[in-house]
Amino acid sequence: MDRFQHYIDGAFSDGSGSFASIDPATGQPWAMMPSADAADVDRAVRAADRAFRGRAWAGMTASARGKLLYRLADLVQAAAPRLAALETRDTGKIIRETSAQIAYVAEYYRYYAGLADKIEGAHLPIDKPDMEVWLRREPVGVVAAIVPWNSQLFLSAVKLGPALAAGCCVVLKASEDGPAPLLEFARLVQEAGFPAGVVNILTGGPDAGQALATHPLVAHIAFTGGPETARHIVRGSAENLARTSLELGGKSPFIVFDDADLDSAANAQVAGIFAATGQSCVAGSRHLVQRGVKDAMLACLKAKAEAVKIGAPDQMETEVGPLCTRRQRDRIEALVAASVAMGARLVTGGKAIEGEGFFFPPTILDCTDAPDAPGLSQEFFGPVLCVQAFDSEEQALELANSTAYGLASGVFTSNLTRAHRMIRGLRAGIVWVNTYRAVSPIAPFGGQGLSGHGREGGMAAALDYTTVKTVWLRTSDDPIPDPFVMR
Repeated sequence: MDRFQHYIDGAFSDGSGSFASIDPATGQPWAMMPSADAADVDRAVRAADRAFRGRAWAGMTASARGKLLYRLADLVQAAAPRLAALETRDTGKIIRETSAQIAYVAEYYRYYAGLADKIEGAHLPIDKPDMEVWLRREPVGVVAAIVPWNSQLFLSAVKLGPALAAGCCVVLKASEDGPAPLLEFARLVQEAGFPAGVVNILTGGPDAGQALATHPLVAHIAFTGGPETARHIVRGSAENLARTSLELGGKSPFIVFDDADLDSAANAQVAGIFAATGQSCVAGSRHLVQRGVKDAMLACLKAKAEAVKIGAPDQMETEVGPLCTRRQRDRIEALVAASVAMGARLVTGGKAIEGEGFFFPPTILDCTDAPDAPGLSQEFFGPVLCVQAFDSEEQALELANSTAYGLASGVFTSNLTRAHRMIRGLRAGIVWVNTYRAVSPIAPFGGQGLSGHGREGGMAAALDYTTVKTVWLRTSDDPIPDPFVMR
């Protein structure tokens, strides 16, 4: 089997333990991964802290940091086929998606490379004579970046890019489910020429994540994952009072009005829920459709779902591959069955595909008469679409905002004023109108409620990794007359 190592303090090393990584397409082990314990985590964090305080990084100009990020972007683009093949092998995500996504990841590093020397302070028109006051933006220090297995190179780029541009050092923990692409990515970090300790990459289970989140030298925790794990991280951050930015799950509404282009909406919906086998935080998993076009929309969605090509994830013609883990497949099947038991109507799919691998077909549930079905409130993280009918804009908004999540939303309508009303009324960090699942390094990404807080992407993300220092300079040569009077 293939073997991978951690990348700590500029060198590759084994972990305190190891585990086999499973190929989701076959259900068989294919590679051995290192497993970090608290001592490995401590070594990585201390290496990052030394690098942060050392002249090789702290003394580097912002423009020089940008050049390193440009170099990393070029290396990611050149290595995209190899990284894509590894991600497909280790997570089951289809090759046509990993290839396109990883090539675009390079653009995130380029964006933050260009931003590195544009993080500016400010001069204040202070109300006191003989004083010059200005603000400096400085890096917060060591960043703990914790990412899940899905879209891991993208979810790492939106943390590493702004953190490195701001001048921070990073310890990145890859998920124990499918960490191969990130451990391979470490070779590109080394080749790009980042000083030892600036970027450290390891993997391991919950204990490693807990040790990282609570480490006293960590200043900022950037986490992508589920709300329950986020709660543990937030509680753990009380130990070091680290800042947190949390990009969590969603139960995103996809709203179709009767004046929409139904075929276009159906295509966007199929991509929004069945792409990545539904294993995406922004998956449009709740389809809210105006009652007058519900039957036509359901028929269109059913036909498109049943035409999806399910197969080996390493084949370019495959449109839906396996789920990442057996436990996820079994959980989804149980939640679908529970929804049906509570009155949801199964339109298509619903049962795991027999044979090797963790395959589950595109599934549609009509939950119009089952408002309490788990399909409407719980994030399945799989290829399951739950449909509800509505009659008015007000009801559409009520249904859309009826969950504790608030990450993404989609609106399909040809009525511009209606679109603006929906944009104002939707409780979500992202609203797509007549499109879905579009991203860019220029646009902030994030949610509210159980979908977390903080933003990834854009200038806002880079500023999140800085702290403001206020500088007061007295310009008068006269002696201070009274030391007991505040000036």
